[in-house]
Amino acid sequence: MQQTIQNVIDTIIESIPGAPREDTVDTVKSGDPSQPVTGIVTTFIATCQVIERAIELGANLIITHEPTYYTHRDEVAWLEGNPVYAFKRDLLERNGIVVWRFHDYWHMHRPDGITTGVLKQLGWASYADPDQRARCTIPATSLSELVATIKERLGIEAVRVAGDPSMICRHVALLVGAVPGEMQVEVLGQEGVDVLVCGETQEWTACEYVRDAACSGVHKALIVLGHANSEEPGMNWLVAWLRPRFPGLAIAHVPAGDPFRYV
Repeated sequence: MQQTIQNVIDTIIESIPGAPREDTVDTVKSGDPSQPVTGIVTTFIATCQVIERAIELGANLIITHEPTYYTHRDEVAWLEGNPVYAFKRDLLERNGIVVWRFHDYWHMHRPDGITTGVLKQLGWASYADPDQRARCTIPATSLSELVATIKERLGIEAVRVAGDPSMICRHVALLVGAVPGEMQVEVLGQEGVDVLVCGETQEWTACEYVRDAACSGVHKALIVLGHANSEEPGMNWLVAWLRPRFPGLAIAHVPAGDPFRYV
């Protein structure tokens, strides 16, 4: 008997330590999960382009890391009458697509699923601290060389950088996605951290800390990848994690891509 989308979701949740959570954003955002699953697409965020590609692939389950409807909890009442929301909702409904968010649980995975995917794509898995996977000791390299390596391995067109391009970096901290600025400054302030690689940052927090650090004689650096660029590799790695659990089911990653272009 063919398994349903709900069976798939339940199997995933059962594999996460500490799950299920009573309060989580990891819920179905669209569609009927009782239908048989025809294929799975993983992505950072379920854009209209990602949805269209899932339809082309014959997949009726999209597993997204971030919200579908522009707020953390995907509230939609405020969007009633909005033509963009209506277009996206109708695209999903017409094609019987289920969108399920996999955010809290993927970060609860041990090791963190997003961080693991980033480390693998960067080639830094062997450099990661066994007790703090988001901390890496890499071969000594200049900040400019480190930036070039990250851009090449993650396929990123541009990043934002604060710090002396010639400074030597060995100890790297990863804070992907969007975390509070205070946490970024706290991590940068630790003696064993040369450079912080993050997803997003507020422009009065970590970047200004780096600028003031230079005046005080302390060498620190910040590399801002962009939220999507910093977490997409973790949703790509999810494909390899899912395949042994659902043998015979077509599973593919469809990248959402960077929402910005650089001019």
